Amino acid sequence: MTHSVEFYFDFGSPAAYLAATQLPHVCADTGAELVWKPMLLGGVFQATGNHSPVDIKPKGPYMNVDLQRFAKRYGVPFVLNPHFPINTLLLMRGATGIQATQPERFGAYVDAVFHAMWVEPTNLNDPATVGAVLQNAGFDAAELLALAGAQETKDRLKTVTQEAVARGVFGAPTMFVGTQMFWGQDRLDFVREALAA
Repeated sequence: MTHSVEFYFDFGSPAAYLAATQLPHVCADTGAELVWKPMLLGGVFQATGNHSPVDIKPKGPYMNVDLQRFAKRYGVPFVLNPHFPINTLLLMRGATGIQATQPERFGAYVDAVFHAMWVEPTNLNDPATVGAVLQNAGFDAAELLALAGAQETKDRLKTVTQEAVARGVFGAPTMFVGTQMFWGQDRLDFVREALAA
């Protein structure tokens, strides 16, 4: 039995947010480890020629309705961010830096950013707003922004993003159970089945 799920995500994906609310339950039920893989979705799109569903009509409006359906099914809050699209480079560098240097605080960072993006949406294009969100979550915003700007952090995010593309990732969320790839939060049943096989 494979005992881990690799979870490639970007805060800018509402589907990644929905998957993040469910994957911990899937892993707890199956005894699997959840391995978080922050990547830059914009970099993935650029490398693969893919685009955000919201850029494709009539797919965008349909996706918005479908996301609401899944949020209701999962019993989780979800509000479309009126400031979308949001450049997530700073946010993903922050996740990468925290994961590498303060792994015990990574969960709190992820929760705070996803909450500010898709639960009580704020304008995370604004660095001052990002700083306030992080400060309210108990982080030293200046320290975290410096960490996000460190060359080692930038290089690590780039490496994970390139790794994702090399493995066939074209969007977020993408999960791997061993060599099996699953794209989309609506594929979690298949993730669960793969873990139980």
